[in-house]
Amino acid sequence: MIDRTRVLRTPRLVLRTFEQGDLDSLHAIRSREDVNRYLYSSPLSRGETAAKLSTRIEQHSTLAEPGDTLLLAVALRGPGGEAGEVIGDVNLEWQHGEHRQAEVGYVLHPEHAGRGFATEATRPLIDLAFTELGVHRVCGRLDGRNAASARVLEKLGMRREAHLRENEYVKGEWTDEVVYAVLAREWEGAASL
Repeated sequence: MIDRTRVLRTPRLVLRTFEQGDLDSLHAIRSREDVNRYLYSSPLSRGETAAKLSTRIEQHSTLAEPGDTLLLAVALRGPGGEAGEVIGDVNLEWQHGEHRQAEVGYVLHPEHAGRGFATEATRPLIDLAFTELGVHRVCGRLDGRNAASARVLEKLGMRREAHLRENEYVKGEWTDEVVYAVLAREWEGAASL
């Protein structure tokens, strides 16, 4: 079981469960139109963000069994290793079924884009999925127009497996979905990149 006491540290980031004090940071991210452009969601009001934060704290801080989703705050790492400003979030969904699959996702504040933070924050979740959950395959799905997100998954060693043409109707328009994935046997080499 992976629970709320787990904190993951990378050279520049701290991944931890969400706390009530994260409301301002989360709202600064989720209230933006540009952040929601390629997501299913729309910009959130402060009240909607508070509700989303409560759900993250109550329901998404443990991976105990397939079907659980772990949502972690991505914070800049301070000089002493402590968590500083929250700049985004990452998630790992442990999927049901005998196929031993998981899915990762990430959202960052645009002011922190282009510096490798999404890749750095997602890598430990993929590693956790393979080494601790024993999954066979980890995937990432994205809107086909989101080239920046595709680059993140490629940097993580994932391969493009599918491009589904106009398979979803999102926010009043047909959109393409692109699927990337990496297998457990491929990850050992990718983890060192």
